[in-house]
Amino acid sequence: MEKTNRLLYEASVEGNPTALLNLLQEDPLILDRVTLNNNDDMPLHVASMLGHIDFVKEILIRKPHLAMEPDSQRRLPLHLASAKGHAVVVKALVSASPDTCLARDRDGRNPLHLAAIKGRYDVVKELVHARPHAARAVVQQETILHLCVKYNQLEVLKFLVERVDDHEFVNSKDTDGNTILHLAVADKQLETIKFLLLDTTIEVNASNTNGDTPMDILAQGPRDVKDEQIIQLLTRAGAFEMKTEGFLGEVPLNRKKMALDSSKYSKKPRVPSHFKKDSKNDDDWLDKKRNTLMVVASLIATMAFQAGTNPPSGVWQDGSSTDPTRRAGYAVMVYNHPNLYHVFLVCNTVGFVSTLSIILLLISGLPFLKHRFFLWILMVIMWIATSSMSITYLVSIWVLTPKPEAETFRTVVNGIMLVWIGLMTLLVAGHSIQLMNFFSKQPFRRKKAILSPIVINNAEI
Repeated sequence: MEKTNRLLYEASVEGNPTALLNLLQEDPLILDRVTLNNNDDMPLHVASMLGHIDFVKEILIRKPHLAMEPDSQRRLPLHLASAKGHAVVVKALVSASPDTCLARDRDGRNPLHLAAIKGRYDVVKELVHARPHAARAVVQQETILHLCVKYNQLEVLKFLVERVDDHEFVNSKDTDGNTILHLAVADKQLETIKFLLLDTTIEVNASNTNGDTPMDILAQGPRDVKDEQIIQLLTRAGAFEMKTEGFLGEVPLNRKKMALDSSKYSKKPRVPSHFKKDSKNDDDWLDKKRNTLMVVASLIATMAFQAGTNPPSGVWQDGSSTDPTRRAGYAVMVYNHPNLYHVFLVCNTVGFVSTLSIILLLISGLPFLKHRFFLWILMVIMWIATSSMSITYLVSIWVLTPKPEAETFRTVVNGIMLVWIGLMTLLVAGHSIQLMNFFSKQPFRRKKAILSPIVINNAEI
């Protein structure tokens, strides 16, 4: 019996399916007996770890239940194949038993966790495709995203964030209350920080159990050449420090002692008060503009709806059997001024849809709408809406005015339209210049914030 077990072990190490078949002919129960002891040298475990796909398939064809057999560390063959990056073997094991994707080893990790830690991109894709819910499994309050950052596996992190696409999942916290941005900043993973700030919905000012934001974490660590770039990225994303009143004097005594004993003073960049004031005033200005846009858009939408359902000249009260355009409820304007009615209907609809779009965007609560650029886009949409409603009014008055007075009215309207076009052009140009000035000043503001005095023990240097 011992000799047979040794031959089976050697066949699994070599990945020799012929030797396996010969042993099974001699003893059909040999695989079942070997797995009774839960040893670490079970044939399917060994072959999966070494990537012997033919050997693995021969076992799975005859004994598919062996894919669920754990070793002494509670690891399944899928754990070993995932950690080693054998994507073909992983696919075969998952096909035999898809639920193995959710199985946990003695440390509480499933195969997807091990693949993410090792950066096995192809394996991660295979496992997530088979069981997407495996990505949400938590290990000691750490998500798989925390593991990706801890082990600096950026490509796997990008794939998982894109595939799961969940705001709460991206902003999950570990036992210390740290988000993945806290961990990336603490380890100064520049590329990971760029990805999180630019391509995810990470909360840049989330605080951990100590009340530290990512900017606080950066200020507390040793300084190096990456700090300036990280500060620029965080500042641009709207990050701030929770502890802004100085530095070592405001932190707990044990942390102060650690900083002094190590002779590595945490240099905390202090944002100038005038910069904070400008930022607050800018936010107040944006809020007022958004509120104004909401009120005006609501009024214009109401006007457009009323004009659409009750057009100029009203509707026919009775119908005509000979003329299909003269039916009860149809607009009189269609019969008297068909061309002008089309202009009226198009302009009124444009104004109505434009204002509804503004209202929908403002109540959606999307974070990017708090930026000046998107507020400028909303202003352009409002310009389109007001211009459309002006043309609607012009057509309405034209239709309701008798012929003799219409010629005089046309002359007056031509002058008014020229003034209106000039005014609208001036407004759009003015807002465009103001927007460009705002963007041109941003690098200077960030530079002033970054180069502000550094405070150590309440002394500026």
